[in-house]
Amino acid sequence: MPKRTEAAPVVSAAHLAEGRSPALSEVEYGLNLVVSAYHRWMPRAMAAVGVPGLSVVEVLILHSVRHRDRPKRIADLMLVLDIEDTHIVTYALRKLEAAGLIATARAGKEKLVRVTPMGEAACARYAALREQLLVEGLAAAGPAEARMSELASLLRALSGFYNQAARAAATL
Repeated sequence: MPKRTEAAPVVSAAHLAEGRSPALSEVEYGLNLVVSAYHRWMPRAMAAVGVPGLSVVEVLILHSVRHRDRPKRIADLMLVLDIEDTHIVTYALRKLEAAGLIATARAGKEKLVRVTPMGEAACARYAALREQLLVEGLAAAGPAEARMSELASLLRALSGFYNQAARAAATL
């Protein structure tokens, strides 16, 4: 009977797993899968609750504007969502405003964005669908809440390492 060997790490690019951290390559592959699935989920969920045609960025911005029910500055939205290009946010805001989901106002030189009652209702329907289709399954078969919080903390820390590496790469 042949001897069993340890399974190779599940990665998308074996040549990247040959270095000192094959586990990082495993994480990167997992990130690729979860990002793709998350990006597939958001617009489809919004469409399912009656708001079709929104992009991933538009859904993210809508929920960020809704966060804590306070008006947001464009710069704050860009910072929180880690978006570098102002035109991406301003285009999304125009589309969300045209759909009646947000409203903008001036406060001095700054533009403030707030969610409208229609946008608030859409976010509530999205949250209910998320509970039904995603949270219930995770609660039944997924990792415990404490483990999910640990994972979230790790992902935020990793984002810092990737941002620092991106800055360094930009100087090469």
